[in-house]
Amino acid sequence: MRTASIHPSPDLPMRRIPLPVTFAVLAALLPLRAAAAQDTTRYSHADTLRGSNGSARAWWDATFYDLHVTVNPADSSIRGWNGITYRVLQPAQEMQIDLQVPLEVDSIVQDRRKLPYRRDGNAFFVTLAARQRAGAVGTVTVWYHGKPRAARRPPWDGGFSWAADSLGNRWIATSNEGLGASVWWPNKDYLADEPDSQRIAITVPDPIVDVSNGRLRSTTHNLDGTTTFEWFVTEPINNYDVAVNAGTYAHWADTLDGEAGRLTMDFWPLAYHLDAARRQFRQATPMLRCFERWFGPYPWYADGYKLVEAPHLGMEHQSAVAYGNHFQNGYLGRDLSGTGLGLRWDFIIVHESAHEWWGNNITMQDQADMWLHESFANYAEGIYTECQLGRTAGAAYMIGVRIGIRNAQPIIPAYGVNAEGSGDMYPKGGNMLHTIRQVIDDDAKWRGILRGLNATFRHQTVTGRQVEAYISREAGIDLSAVFAQYLTTTMVPALEYKVEGTTLSYRWANVVAGFDMPVRVNIPGMGTRVLRPTTAWQTLAVPSPQAAALVVDDNFYVTARNVGTAAPAGRTP
Repeated sequence: MRTASIHPSPDLPMRRIPLPVTFAVLAALLPLRAAAAQDTTRYSHADTLRGSNGSARAWWDATFYDLHVTVNPADSSIRGWNGITYRVLQPAQEMQIDLQVPLEVDSIVQDRRKLPYRRDGNAFFVTLAARQRAGAVGTVTVWYHGKPRAARRPPWDGGFSWAADSLGNRWIATSNEGLGASVWWPNKDYLADEPDSQRIAITVPDPIVDVSNGRLRSTTHNLDGTTTFEWFVTEPINNYDVAVNAGTYAHWADTLDGEAGRLTMDFWPLAYHLDAARRQFRQATPMLRCFERWFGPYPWYADGYKLVEAPHLGMEHQSAVAYGNHFQNGYLGRDLSGTGLGLRWDFIIVHESAHEWWGNNITMQDQADMWLHESFANYAEGIYTECQLGRTAGAAYMIGVRIGIRNAQPIIPAYGVNAEGSGDMYPKGGNMLHTIRQVIDDDAKWRGILRGLNATFRHQTVTGRQVEAYISREAGIDLSAVFAQYLTTTMVPALEYKVEGTTLSYRWANVVAGFDMPVRVNIPGMGTRVLRPTTAWQTLAVPSPQAAALVVDDNFYVTARNVGTAAPAGRTP
């Protein structure tokens, strides 16, 4: 459910925002984002079916998925069914259900009656027996089978991973962000609509164990040498987060006395990695405490927190975070910041768990707004460094990860076609947030904004615009041009300046219209000052020409350049 189907357009705000902020945000962002949204020349009909809320989707709201899948590693096949319970928002009769090639639908049933359907690539259009009435609730069951797409480079090129551990035991996992949940199970594969709850019943050959999302409700040993593990998620869940993790696991449990009560913590490493996991997974406790302080209570107390070892690097599967970092600190033993600070903690534990707040609790409605997940999770790495080593270290980490910024493409691509933005959404997006923290210049307010986002949009799907407008409103600063600058362009703001005698002239260049972000600088003879440049030249009296050796605070993701003779104050060349 997650409200998205009530607001089918990814551009439609879910809450009333004060009009001055709303209009300012839209005025700055609409021209840039409209241009991006029109760039659909390289996208196909299938992309539109997948990424947009078409007429066969918009009329119904998924409220419950009842997923039952039998996994057969002997021939890399699966079979099963999914009961899709929905609420009717407006009268209609044709329903879009997604299931990707090469998987096949065997039948689609409602009220014991097989329904006719037609296939259009990865989408099935089902004709229901009767026109659905607004407010009604119904269930359609999809029976299916096949050999799902194999993951080539999980978790990035996801799908089904048919692997083996180092002892030769079968090890199976799913990873399908971006590619979509419909790569292995039929559903409404549209990010803006999530069920209120879900059953995940996975049958696997003995003796392997399946660990999925939520809590284990039952374990059934079948006569054919398989076991069915029934997991249940009691709260809304992203469809791409629904996961199979099947292997020869060990298990231990712990608890955390957290902000919202006692949180259960469960750990599932491969059995022969138990000792290494017990050492490495200790990091989960201080990480959760840090993130609760900065972001608010862990969002899934009802379903608990799990770390599950996986045959790929890792994924943010809600309440069952997949871990594959080989029990070492850093990112596969490397520090992405180049500072050494990233080797003080396990990247996958920290980054993927941060998604429980940024991605799982607050979820993008359109893949183009994936920065809502990855920029905040990247920023969370700096926050954890700050929790462990202090504010200066946290800032140094964020400044360090700029080495990964390419500025080849904007972070936000086209909307409505399931397009994923550039990889800059990680380090550049994180540094945008770090810069905004400097602009606000009030850590208590900033922490309140981060916590407030998770409370205001708890268990909801949102648009990037909603989040931007919320931050502007709560900060009391119109940040619309700042968001537009870093998210929709590849330009890095440049502070141009020149000292002539005892006059410093300065302005912003390489920026979007209306960019007026303040910046902190150190001016020889004057110390630290906050300048408030615009795109027009401004002046400041300085003690001497030595002021030209000014230094911009590195915490702002900008550049600075001495441009020679400055234009007269008040004039824009």
